[in-house]
Amino acid sequence: MNVNKKLLCAALFIVSVTTFAHGAPNRPFAAGIVIGSPTGINGKYWIDSNNAIDAVISVVEKNEAYLHADYLWHDYKAFPEPEEGKLPLYYGAGVRVQSTSGIGLRGVIGINYLFADYPFDIFLELAPVLTFNDGAGLHFSGGLGGRYYFGQ
Repeated sequence: MNVNKKLLCAALFIVSVTTFAHGAPNRPFAAGIVIGSPTGINGKYWIDSNNAIDAVISVVEKNEAYLHADYLWHDYKAFPEPEEGKLPLYYGAGVRVQSTSGIGLRGVIGINYLFADYPFDIFLELAPVLTFNDGAGLHFSGGLGGRYYFGQ
């Protein structure tokens, strides 16, 4: 990876972390990893108990810097309530930026298990992405991940 791409990745990471680092009471900032397409660092900032902003930063094929950010709505009544924790369905929309292949619009749907007694969650999501530049068209991404909640 050349120096410019490394600097871009570092800058995107710093912006992501500082943007999400000011978590709200009872719904703090969480950070973790996602494995899939893309595999990278994930952050989630809860705006209130039903809405959040989620982002992933990564380096993908051909050493391209990658960032996506989504606004999410959580539906806690979509699945039967588990004995412990919470299991919301979430859905949302956002953008994807890749250093050489351009910008895309994302839709996302997933499930998120929030542990009751531990500051962790796990999630599984699928996202159709409409890209505009190189490789224009409809593509799919998705992943499995987990996050640690700070300040809880």
